[in-house]
Amino acid sequence: METGCCCAEPLWISEALRALSVVMQSAGTPSMVWFKESSQRNLKSRDFLVPNGVLKKSFPDGKVPEELIQKLSSLNGRGVPPIQRCLQNEAGLVIQLDRTAVFHRVLSDFSPYLKHAPMASDNQPDIVILNCVPLHSWEGLNTFKLSHLRAVLVADHFAELLRLRGQKVHLIPAVHNSELLVFLQQFGVSWPSASDALSTEEAVSRFEQYLKQSVYSSDSDTHQKELPPSVLYNVRLKPFAEKHNLCLEGYDPNLDTFLVSKVDLTHVATLQRSIQESMDEMNYTMVHIVSCEDEFHQQKLDLLWRILDPRARAVLQKHLICGPVKLLNPSMLVSCPQYFQIRKSQMHEASVMKYGEVVQGNSWDEIINSLTSAAIHFEMMSTPHRSQVTLDLEDANITTKGTKSGSFVMYNCARLATMFESYNNAVTQGSYPTFPPSGDINYSTLTEEGEWLLLFNYIMTFPEVLTHSAQISLASPGIRVTANTEAVCKFLVNLSMDFSSYYNRVHILGEPLPHLFQQMFARLQLMKAIQSILCSALGSLHIPPLTQI
Repeated sequence: METGCCCAEPLWISEALRALSVVMQSAGTPSMVWFKESSQRNLKSRDFLVPNGVLKKSFPDGKVPEELIQKLSSLNGRGVPPIQRCLQNEAGLVIQLDRTAVFHRVLSDFSPYLKHAPMASDNQPDIVILNCVPLHSWEGLNTFKLSHLRAVLVADHFAELLRLRGQKVHLIPAVHNSELLVFLQQFGVSWPSASDALSTEEAVSRFEQYLKQSVYSSDSDTHQKELPPSVLYNVRLKPFAEKHNLCLEGYDPNLDTFLVSKVDLTHVATLQRSIQESMDEMNYTMVHIVSCEDEFHQQKLDLLWRILDPRARAVLQKHLICGPVKLLNPSMLVSCPQYFQIRKSQMHEASVMKYGEVVQGNSWDEIINSLTSAAIHFEMMSTPHRSQVTLDLEDANITTKGTKSGSFVMYNCARLATMFESYNNAVTQGSYPTFPPSGDINYSTLTEEGEWLLLFNYIMTFPEVLTHSAQISLASPGIRVTANTEAVCKFLVNLSMDFSSYYNRVHILGEPLPHLFQQMFARLQLMKAIQSILCSALGSLHIPPLTQI
């Protein structure tokens, strides 16, 4: 099924809100705030609103002048959706868009809505170096904590969000262990391997020589009876920070001595090499993605790097902290491979209960692996990265049946794929005509409430979800930064629930009667856009959409 191309300017929700605010400001009401409606009930009668309570603060008796209403009604401009009417009622000042025109403009060519919204330059660095801290201290897959897996998934998703907006991203460290690489590949994580990286041994040796002579450190021989055998040096961080007037806003106030091991020196060598490889860029930022239990240690490494490499003192370093992952049953001790197997077993059992004995063989094993990966992604990623994730490993219903699960999102991908396969088979059999160019479809037939909700809340807002998800405030004080890494998962969950409600209510592939074809084509084009949004959003998580079940 082909999608035609239309060269009309894409329509942006953000541009509509901006243009509406400009009109209000020109009328002397600079504090007036427009709200985009999102609930199905409110979208029956309006798309944008200024509540009456706000109007009463700016106009006598809350009455909006008729000339201002006329000006808003005739508003147009680049990227602004066409307006059908503006009026004042019991809710406030409301705008309703020309929905047929918007459907036509958006669905004739929905490709602009599959990527980041256009944005002004916000002084982003030329390259972001993402340092996934748990991958440095590798001891074995069975010691890889659930919180470590969460940090890796956050790092992988955030890296992809940055790439999608055109940002250069460098991932460190390279992973040495093939067992870990294979495990992460189950989640679509393709991290650089050690074969792609140069040795850090020379730098580590150079650091050791420096610390032997540094006034900030003493070696392990001086503290033989006090220090563990893995410790090479005892480094005093606070005197260094005080001498160089380093701003330690956001650092732990107890930051003082650091018992340095060879693993720590290797970590610093990796950081040093990453900026050497990025020297061709005008500017760069180092973002350490770290589990909360390792945060204090990473702050020490941050300062150790500045001691060992003067160039690091000019590097902007930020720490993105991932909250803990707790089990609802604290008596359980579960490694990451065990966690995957528990969820896979539950997913297999749920599939057998639903589909019966057909659930066997390689194709079903691939489906269940895909569902398991998606379920774990959503368990780990739907919560803001700084908050705690609590897992109930004994209750499979949330993971396998819940509408907020990754498996539910995948199930709806499969429903769409199956629907389009049914349509194509019907075309082959001569029951339906071939699909027309998207610009020739009559979109006035899209009158069902759920159709506008899907377009207005999801297709038109997805670019802004991507942009919002990739934003971090590098200029904020202190060392901590936050990112909206949960936004895409939440978007997918909400989209899947509203799509499922619509799909269960509306018969998209109607009877093969000529007078019904135009509505069927319009609905199919809407579903094609929804399918593409789902695929793009899942792609940012490196989750391949399910095409059959």
